[in-house]
Amino acid sequence: MTQPQSTSPFIRACRREPVPHTPVWFMRQAGRSLPEYHRVREGIGMLESCTRPELVTEITLQPLRRYDVDAAILYSDIVVPLRAVGVDVDIKPGIGPVVAQPIRELADVGRLRPLTPGDVPYIAEAVRLLIAELGPKPLIGFAGGPFTLASYLVEGGPSKNHDRTKALMYGNPELWHALLGALADIAISFLQVQIAAGASAVQLFDSWVGVVSPADYRHAVLPHTSRIFSALADSGVPRIHFGVGTGELLGLLGEAGADVVGVDWRVPLDEAARRVPAGKALQGNLDPAILLAPWDVVESRAREVLARARGAEGHVFNLGHGVLPGINPSVLARLADLVHAETASAVRLRRPCASGSRGATFPAGRPARSSRPGSSRPGSRASMSRSSVAGSLASCSAWFPGTRRRRPGRWTASPRRVTTGGPTSRAPTSRGRPADASSTCRGSPSAARGSSRCSAARSCNLTPSRRRLSRGPERTARSSAASA
Repeated sequence: MTQPQSTSPFIRACRREPVPHTPVWFMRQAGRSLPEYHRVREGIGMLESCTRPELVTEITLQPLRRYDVDAAILYSDIVVPLRAVGVDVDIKPGIGPVVAQPIRELADVGRLRPLTPGDVPYIAEAVRLLIAELGPKPLIGFAGGPFTLASYLVEGGPSKNHDRTKALMYGNPELWHALLGALADIAISFLQVQIAAGASAVQLFDSWVGVVSPADYRHAVLPHTSRIFSALADSGVPRIHFGVGTGELLGLLGEAGADVVGVDWRVPLDEAARRVPAGKALQGNLDPAILLAPWDVVESRAREVLARARGAEGHVFNLGHGVLPGINPSVLARLADLVHAETASAVRLRRPCASGSRGATFPAGRPARSSRPGSSRPGSRASMSRSSVAGSLASCSAWFPGTRRRRPGRWTASPRRVTTGGPTSRAPTSRGRPADASSTCRGSPSAARGSSRCSAARSCNLTPSRRRLSRGPERTARSSAASA
C-alpha cells in the first residue's frame, strides 16, 4: 500500500481515524449494472473474464469513471481460486456457480489442493495494473468465506436453505472441519497474493453464513474464519468481514478478527454498533432495493443510514448487499455525491486525550428542524444534540470538576459525576441505558464550538454550559448564583 492510499478516507475510516467525509463504495459496483460492462464482456464467460488482467483492469475501473467512490474493488469471483486448484466449477448465466462433482465424503476433500501464487498469476498481474492506474485510490481485494464456499461445493450450486451443507455440518464434524480447513487455506493464499501485489484492503465475503445459529457458528465456522484473519494480521491492511442475514452473528463476526464488520440492511447501524465488539468500524447498510425507488426515498433512507452510523467508531457507507442488475447507474452516482456532501459538512474535532481518544464529531451544517420539541428522529436538532454530546463525553477521559475517580472500561453516572472509561464507551444513565436528552444536553451542536471551554478544553471540547453536565445539582446551583 502506498502512502497516499494509506491516508485515504476509506483506509482511515477502516482504522477508525478521523476522515474528511464518510467514504463510500458499493459491493458489485463493477459489473452487471453497467452497460459498458456487458459490451466489453460480450462473448466471454464470467470465469474466463476473470483470468484476463487487461479486461479485469478495465472492468474494475469502469465504475470509477461514473461514481465518485472512495475505493475500487477487484473484478473477480469467489470461486476463481477453486477453479484454479482444479475444482470443476463454472458460473452458469441466470444460475450461478455450478460444481460438477459435489463433495460427499472425506476423500473428496483431497481434491482441494493448496493454492499457490503460480495458480493465479493473472490475479497478481491485474492488481499491479490497477495500482498503477488508481494512484491514491485504494484497491480492495477479496475472497469467499469458508462456509459460503463449502455450501457451493456440498450443494453443487446455489441453494435457498443450504440443507445439505447444514446436514453435513451437524452429522459429520470430521468431514466438515477438514473441508473448511482446506477452504480457509485457499482463502488465505488467495488474499495474500492480492496483498503482495498491492491491494490496500481485503474483504471476506461469507455471504450465506447467516443461515447458521450463533452457537453453530462459534464451534463450526469461527475457528476457520479466525485463522484467515489471523494469517493476514501482519500484512497491515484493513480486513473486512461481511455476510448476509448475519444480524445475530455480528458480535461473532467482529470476534473473528476483522477490523471492519459489514452489516446488511436488516439491522440498523446504531443497533449493529451495540452488537459488534469495541474496536471495530462498521460498513453498510442501505438496502439495495431502495435504489429502485424514487430519488426522494433514496435520499431520505441514505440520510437515515448516516444518522444511525454516528455512534460507530468508524463508518464506510455501502449497500447491505451487492448492486442489483436493474439499478440505474445515475442513482449510484447521486448517492455517492450525497454521502460526501452530507458528511463533509461535519466538523471533526480530534483532540486526543491521555487515554487515546480520537475526539468527537459535531455536524457543522444546519440540522433539519424538528416538527416538535424534543423530536429524536434522525437528522433532527434534538437527535444531533444528543449524539454529539454523548460522543463528546464518550471520547473524552478528562477529569471534569466534581467528578470522582473513573472506573476503566465502564461508565459510571450519579447526580455528582459523569465519567467514562475510554473512547469506545457509550453514555448510559445510572441504570445502564443510553442517555436521552434529559441526561445529556439540550443545547445545539454549535454550542460545542464556542470559544470558551473548561480547563480540560484540550481534551473534552465542552463549553461551560456543558461542563455543568458533570456537576451535582447543588454545584450547578452555586455556579449559577455566583454568575448572577
